[in-house]
Amino acid sequence: MSGPKLFEPFHVGALALANRIIIAPMCQYSAVDGSMTDWHTIHLGHLALSGAALLTIEATSVLPKGRITYADSGLWSDDNEAALRRTLDSVRRHSDIPIAIQLSHAGRKASTDLPWLGGKQIAPSHADGWQTVAPSAVSFAAGENAPVALTGDGLAEIREAFVASARRAANLGIDAVQLHAAHGYLLHQFLSPIANRRDDDYGGSLANRMRFPLEVFDAVRAAWPADKPLTVRVSGTDWVDGGWDIEQTVVFAQALEARGCSAIHVSSGGLDPHQQIPVGPNYQVPLARAVKAATYMPVIAVGLITDFEQAEAIIGTGDADLIALARTILYDPRWPWHAAAHLGGHVKAPPQYLRSQPRQYKDLFDVV
Repeated sequence: MSGPKLFEPFHVGALALANRIIIAPMCQYSAVDGSMTDWHTIHLGHLALSGAALLTIEATSVLPKGRITYADSGLWSDDNEAALRRTLDSVRRHSDIPIAIQLSHAGRKASTDLPWLGGKQIAPSHADGWQTVAPSAVSFAAGENAPVALTGDGLAEIREAFVASARRAANLGIDAVQLHAAHGYLLHQFLSPIANRRDDDYGGSLANRMRFPLEVFDAVRAAWPADKPLTVRVSGTDWVDGGWDIEQTVVFAQALEARGCSAIHVSSGGLDPHQQIPVGPNYQVPLARAVKAATYMPVIAVGLITDFEQAEAIIGTGDADLIALARTILYDPRWPWHAAAHLGGHVKAPPQYLRSQPRQYKDLFDVV
């Protein structure tokens, strides 16, 4: 009798994964000048012992003005790189989990306050704020300071910043890079006709709106080691009439695949405050299913995946190749352990924790 699909090994390119559970990138808003702190060591360290197959570092900005908030992590400077190295060294001493990093630029959604302080936009005149940029001078929400539309020089600077950050990630021995083209941030802003009102080669038609995100992908793919995965996170829909939708997502996914994209992570929303999201268990899985039906690269599903049988069904029915957990694994950092116990799978655990194995699950743990 075969075991659970959720705990079958998988490959993304040359990267071997022990199972189908990915830890999604989750912003911690706890960096100083883009540099990680002791909080990140604790946060990433305990997730690295979760039994998941891949740990993805939070949205990491490629430029200071690309941060969502003033407390976001970044990878634009030597200091940022050194701080991340200290965190990685600590995590790697006690876990062999592969580690990915999500590289991002927030565009018009940058220069905001911390979520627990309201998350509102901070004016450029404030010490913790700055002037945002975007495809077009269209603000995210009414009453906000409008972004400055990017010129050719600005596009080149951002494209090269993604490349430079990817090179720093390679220096750090990171196993995979994910480009953030979801949740209303800059690359998503170029894709969506709601945020992109340009009338040049980067706006208008779908091919034009995809142009800059694809240029960034091509530039990073050329700079990132050929044997390491480069993936992309997308929003499958804006959940707004006339916005980005699943049909356009499929075309974009096919273009990425043709350029060597290693996997695609399908989320949704985040671009417009008028979005109407039908939130519920598996609400984004149909988006992943549509992309999987139209491509051959691995597809990652995410969003309100909380139940063990639910996760097993997503993989078992072929709706996606992998599932990603965010809030679920923050609430329960041992979710993969509990899923393995429930479904009859196996997970890695450090020897210090072997005594925690319940007697009825005597074959649950493999030693790290």
